[in-house]
Amino acid sequence: MQDTNPNPALLKSALRKEALARRNAAEPALREAFATRLALAGVELARKSIVRSVAAFWPLPGEPDVRGLLAALNYHEFASALPVVVGPGHPLLFRKWAPRDLLLEGPYGIMQPSAHLPEILPDIVFVPLAAFDRRGHRIGFGAGYYDRTLEALRAIKPVLAVGTAYSVQEVPAIPEEPHDQRLDLVITETEWINCRTD
Repeated sequence: MQDTNPNPALLKSALRKEALARRNAAEPALREAFATRLALAGVELARKSIVRSVAAFWPLPGEPDVRGLLAALNYHEFASALPVVVGPGHPLLFRKWAPRDLLLEGPYGIMQPSAHLPEILPDIVFVPLAAFDRRGHRIGFGAGYYDRTLEALRAIKPVLAVGTAYSVQEVPAIPEEPHDQRLDLVITETEWINCRTD
């Protein structure tokens, strides 16, 4: 008898491919508008949450442009940070970064701060993703870095995980696996989605 329950990893791979195709078709004007929204809404969230440190990511081609958010956080005197890849199987670490600081190319072509900059434990983490659902489940890019990172941070202190995506990356449901770390919020170009059930 054939198994009618698809492998979660295979299903995630298919959902990832479809969502990224939709994301990559976004028009330049939409991308610019979302970048502006991220800068304004991200600072507002940090203020309302009464936090001091916020981590984002240096965008790869096609990803929402959070560079304006990083600049705005720095301008408003929040400690902004970018992730650093330590190695396969390890959580990311975050180093404090300001627009005047040097960036170096790391694994996967991701730009990351110099090792000379201080490490921080962020209170809010803006998370890149390939696809998401309204329960806070996300599909990343398959290496598990953000799941391990959020698990490690949440073992130390409360951390707000904010998915950063275009609305076309939403899917009805993502299969849940034991290692998955849920998002608290998702910001798109059109809305804030509260994924917390409590």
